[in-house]
Amino acid sequence: MKQMQIYAFDMNCVGHINHGMWTHPRDTSLQYTDLDYWVDFARTAERGKLDGIFLADIVGVYDVFEGSPAAVIRAGAQIPVNDPLMPISAMAYATRHLGFGVTVNTTYEPPYLLARRMSTLDHLTKGRIGWNIVTGYLDSAARAMGFDKLPEHDARYDAAEEYLEILYKLWEGSWDDDAVRADRIQATFADPSKVRAVKHDGRYYKMEGIHLSQPSPQRTPLLFQAGASARGQDFAARHAECVFVATPTPQAAKPTVEALKRKAEVFGRGADALNVLGLVTVVVGRTEKEAQDKLEDYRRHASVEASLAHYSASTGVDFSKYGLDDPIEQKSTNANQSALAAITKEAPKPVTLREIIDQMVLGSRMKPIVGSAEQVADRLATWVSDGCLDGFNLARTVAPESLRDFVDLVVPVLQERGLFKADYTEGPLRQKLFGGSGRLPSCHPAAAFRR
Repeated sequence: MKQMQIYAFDMNCVGHINHGMWTHPRDTSLQYTDLDYWVDFARTAERGKLDGIFLADIVGVYDVFEGSPAAVIRAGAQIPVNDPLMPISAMAYATRHLGFGVTVNTTYEPPYLLARRMSTLDHLTKGRIGWNIVTGYLDSAARAMGFDKLPEHDARYDAAEEYLEILYKLWEGSWDDDAVRADRIQATFADPSKVRAVKHDGRYYKMEGIHLSQPSPQRTPLLFQAGASARGQDFAARHAECVFVATPTPQAAKPTVEALKRKAEVFGRGADALNVLGLVTVVVGRTEKEAQDKLEDYRRHASVEASLAHYSASTGVDFSKYGLDDPIEQKSTNANQSALAAITKEAPKPVTLREIIDQMVLGSRMKPIVGSAEQVADRLATWVSDGCLDGFNLARTVAPESLRDFVDLVVPVLQERGLFKADYTEGPLRQKLFGGSGRLPSCHPAAAFRR
């Protein structure tokens, strides 16, 4: 069986996926505003040879549930949330091999400035930075950013296509590989004939300018994406290198993985150009009983209300208006279409609010994998074989306990079975994952903008 990739999944906030865990007496996530918290997190991840840390982000607040953000403010559910890019330099300085994926929203971030910020991080991390491309789904974010309303779902992806074209022009084409001479004798840092302005005049964006950063180790950062709608899958298959999916079972993941890889082949990239990673939560102990006891301990701190508020925002449906046994109706919303479809038109039978709450074991809608290290390794291997996944995004529960438990207990078992690498290879993040030079391959659309 192939070796899996594993990322520690987190967010620059108190509560990320499993809501309420910050109230546990051993949890330290209240220290999320302290750099030491993030440096310790990174060192633990690298000690476990994890491929990277993936930082989620959200612009706006979850205010669909009961028509108010009160539930998430009360629970600290992704609010307050700090900028995900800020801790990366410190984490990179404290590590040597660990990769970093960071979420930035194309709808609200000017491409010209984002190009410089990502190139700067690629330099400072020595080529270990990745970008998770999102287009947003919250009306609260649109209002906060001065929009009358959130742009339509597919229009957001259309604009993101153009956004990426600008970035590819800047990252791949504005500076030649040999533009920087750093010639002290001739007092010439760069050859002006090998540096050029990028011009773009499109439907959504207009700009003209030279990329402000010299070529970085990867030029274009490793590209992540998590779109699961039909339009999102097309976007991911064309641009992304790593795609995140969230499904309740391996069997549910398999059709999405296969569809993504087929589409990548249609775009001329090949199925191996995409690594698909599943979202998992793990509660592990030295024995099965210890893991179950730990789960029951954690459950006492889970917030179902915060989880419902989070899910309401994801789907665009106010679950507070449903009785426990009322089936959730299919409605047209402008939020996360795949999240809504999973409990409506794609569900084998109508899903009720009670069934959704039953899934919220630790304050999220994903049931955890619970057991001894050997049992957890078995389950992860099943996800890879039956779900056709390439690896996992590992959500935290109690921080830093959950990551340390995984690193100390599960990773050695996976390594013994040959399911996870024994050590890192050298080179930029893309090279570690895909081989090659660390640059995007010629089959990727970005390559068309190289000189």
